[in-house]
Amino acid sequence: MRWITRSRVHVDRVACPWLIKRFVDSGAEFLFAPASQVQAVAAEAGATPFDVTGVELGHHEGRCSFEAIIAKYQLTDPALLRLARIVHAADIAADLHTDDVAPGLEAIATGFGVLFPDDLANLEIQFRVYDALFAWCRLQVARESGVVR
Repeated sequence: MRWITRSRVHVDRVACPWLIKRFVDSGAEFLFAPASQVQAVAAEAGATPFDVTGVELGHHEGRCSFEAIIAKYQLTDPALLRLARIVHAADIAADLHTDDVAPGLEAIATGFGVLFPDDLANLEIQFRVYDALFAWCRLQVARESGVVR
């Protein structure tokens, strides 16, 4: 499938492609366009829009797009839900300090945006960050459940 979002990726627009590739559509192709053109390009390319105002997989009822994708595809992995709390806090400015890890993720996203202004290159490099953060979330969940000390 093709997926499209706004160009100049940041927290949610990196986290969502990672989530889609890892848990929804391993063959996903991502397109980027200026916000004002996303809907037109989506229709033209047959792509599913995300993290854009007014779309199903966008911000709704206080949730970020990452959380909307988790809900739509009924993803229930506890480590993924822990990651969703981090992404939410890093993406929603008013909630930034509701999770201890979120300010670091937001800072990392900002730095990668400066270093890698090309959206696809940025995704490629930041997917490793999300893989590592998800591994950390899995470890945290295992510790909380008593499986790992």
